[in-house]
Amino acid sequence: MNILVAEDETDIRKLIRLYLEEKAYRIIEAKDGAEALELFAQHDLNMAILDVMMPRLDGFNLLREIRRTSHIPVIFLTARNEEMDKVLGLGLGADDYLVKPFSRAELLARVDAQLRRRHVYDSPQKAPEEMIEYRNLSLHLKECKLYIDGLWVPLPAKEYKLLACLMQHPNRIFTKKQLYEQVWEDEYCYDDNTLMVTVSRLRNKIEANAKNPEYIHLQRGLGYMFRRAD
Repeated sequence: MNILVAEDETDIRKLIRLYLEEKAYRIIEAKDGAEALELFAQHDLNMAILDVMMPRLDGFNLLREIRRTSHIPVIFLTARNEEMDKVLGLGLGADDYLVKPFSRAELLARVDAQLRRRHVYDSPQKAPEEMIEYRNLSLHLKECKLYIDGLWVPLPAKEYKLLACLMQHPNRIFTKKQLYEQVWEDEYCYDDNTLMVTVSRLRNKIEANAKNPEYIHLQRGLGYMFRRAD
């Protein structure tokens, strides 16, 4: 694993190198932001640890340049503990923020965590399903369309997302809060009536008898589930 360490204070840079080399990481050092940008272009890197306040090119502008071409994990190091600095760094695409002075254990834990997440992100994933079929329902995930008995049934976006969420996890109970987070995302308002109306409209379209539903069941006090018998 190649890790770029950009830090203008020599003692801190050497200390970081010592800590990380104990874990067999290969360290590429830069004493300022401009040198770090040159090294970034020359090496195949797995992570960058950047000081915020550096000569020639500060950490924020260095990160902007890195994010033009790469999504490697980036951890900011800074002596500042101001909230707006953290907000700016994370908003520019930093993955974590470590305030000086830091301990060996904290540095290694944060580095390991970011590399572990990146490994999971980069690992080959199982190809997503393109279609879910159950009895007379056929949900085409790539087309975002529902077919019943072979006929297309138009669904508003929220009804489609609700049905897709439930059908992709049959027999799993979703709480109302979980469904709001999955279906409404940043529109989360936790309004029972909104969810109930959406469920009711969806049932009217997919159920033979909406008053005695076969597919979408309410588990009182818990939430909703898509019941699948097979």
